[in-house]
Amino acid sequence: MSWWQVDETHDPALSSWVPGADGHADFPVQNLPLGVFSPAGGRPRIGIAIGGHVLDLAAAAACGLLPAEAGGLCGGARLNRLLGAPTEVRQELRRCLSRLLTDPAHRPQLENLLHQAADCTLHLPAWIGDYTDFYVGIHHAGNVGRQFRPDNPLLPNYKHVPIGYHGRASSIRPSGVPVVRPNGQRKAPDMDAPVFGPAARLDYELELGVWIGEGNELGTPIPIEEARRHIAGLCLLNDWSARDLQAWEYQPLGPFAAKNFHSTISPWIVTAEALAPFRMAQAPRPATDPQPLPYLWDEGDQAHGALALELEVHLTSEAMRAAGMAPLALSHGEARHMYWTIGQIVTHHAAGGCNLRPGDLLGTGTISAPERAGFGSLMELTEGGRQPLPLPSGETRSFLEDGDEVTLSATARADGFVPIGFGPCRARVVPAP
Repeated sequence: MSWWQVDETHDPALSSWVPGADGHADFPVQNLPLGVFSPAGGRPRIGIAIGGHVLDLAAAAACGLLPAEAGGLCGGARLNRLLGAPTEVRQELRRCLSRLLTDPAHRPQLENLLHQAADCTLHLPAWIGDYTDFYVGIHHAGNVGRQFRPDNPLLPNYKHVPIGYHGRASSIRPSGVPVVRPNGQRKAPDMDAPVFGPAARLDYELELGVWIGEGNELGTPIPIEEARRHIAGLCLLNDWSARDLQAWEYQPLGPFAAKNFHSTISPWIVTAEALAPFRMAQAPRPATDPQPLPYLWDEGDQAHGALALELEVHLTSEAMRAAGMAPLALSHGEARHMYWTIGQIVTHHAAGGCNLRPGDLLGTGTISAPERAGFGSLMELTEGGRQPLPLPSGETRSFLEDGDEVTLSATARADGFVPIGFGPCRARVVPAP
């Protein structure tokens, strides 16, 4: 079965007996994302989000309510084993959960296994062995490139190879954990020597996170037509960036301290199976663009490899919150503006024999739209700080200030299907030590 195949679990007519699940903005019964949570006073355990509740999968498995193979993978405090299971195992689990949560006959068995999400603590869903960040947002790459190379914004390799770099897994945190402004070296063009201190040009980046499912052996590439079997699901990712530190350090090896201090993810994994109705064709490349090399090209991936996801970014400052003001919408874009598909970045990552492992995380890189309303970073929205943004409080922002809180959100939409969301990816900036 292809991972984009729609089945009975996507039926828009499905209704759940869980209070508040029907019509929930993010987690109706058609979603069923995986995560790790702690109930009040309890230990971390595996669950799914359903409406404003979390269902304890470990407890459901202990009651014999889940398929034997999948249920046996729901113990512990990390999702790595379940992510690494064959796609068919997660599909069977999804179908079972859909039946349990839509048939009122199962309510007496499951009601005591539900926890109010507001009373739970959410954790990283998996142990992240490795994290790699890509650069597939061509409009972001062009916008940033024009600030430094007006006549040649995209480097010659961009349209031939998915560009990426190995990031820092240890500093990835779930939504809600504050971001400590990093200290580092910076040197403005008019300075004679670098200085050390708090980053002055702190920025957010609107990205998707890709969770690896089944891994591959060292030395064994992943063919593009098989890439979908290695993708367990997606989350939102804010790969915070200290632009002034990055400008000084990135030559010749790329980002380092400017990116390794913190990355924020939404804690629920929206599974590849849940996203099946929202698959769409990859946008055709301009006729003047080079054809990707054969190892990166698959007609099925081109026909179904893009996603109908609406992406948004909101900001509040400390003054805005004190005054009770609503968050300011900074951008509204779509995931379809990725130049390379998720399948292509997975295949390229493993092309030289790199072994991907269950729970590894890939970032797409900043996703921006062609128009300003969909730009995915302040670096673009303020033209490198030259055009500050006005806030409702009367403040302005070129880059993020201490006390600012950034929230990413995403909604998958397609005609004839119930929209599903990712939940918030939120963090507040606190002063450097």
